[in-house]
Amino acid sequence: MTAVTSIMRAQQILLGELDAALKPYELTFARYEALVLLTFSSSGALPLGKIGERLMVHPTSVTNTIDRLERQGLVRRRPNPRDGRGTLAEITERGAEVVEAATRDLMAIDFGLGAYDETGQAEIFDVLRHLRVAAGDFPVKERR
Repeated sequence: MTAVTSIMRAQQILLGELDAALKPYELTFARYEALVLLTFSSSGALPLGKIGERLMVHPTSVTNTIDRLERQGLVRRRPNPRDGRGTLAEITERGAEVVEAATRDLMAIDFGLGAYDETGQAEIFDVLRHLRVAAGDFPVKERR
C-alpha cells in the first residue's frame, strides 16, 4: 500500500504543478495532451476515435476535451474526407501557437520532474514501465 499511496500522491503533485503552468493558457494537462497529439499528426488533424485510442481515454472524454478546445478557438471540427460520417479535430493556428508556448513553460519546469536529473527520470520510466506494459498501456517493444 505504501508504493500505491506514493504513486498516487506523486501524480497529484505532478498534476498540480503541470496544471499551474498551463493555467495562463486556460488548459488542463488533458487538453494540452490532445493539442500535442494533433501537432504530431502529419496534417494537424485526427479522427476523434483515433485521439481517444492514442490518449487511451473514453470517447466521451475526447468529445468533452475537443468541445472545450473548440470553444477556445484552439481546435476546429471538420468532416473526415476518408469517412463521410466521421469527424476530424484539427488544430488551429492559434492552437499551434498556444501549445508551443505552453510546451516552453512545461519544459522550463522539467514537466514537474525537476527534482530528478535525466538518469533519475529514466529510472522512474523504467520502474513504471512493467506496470504499464502489463496493463496494455503500450507494446512491449516500445521504448521512450
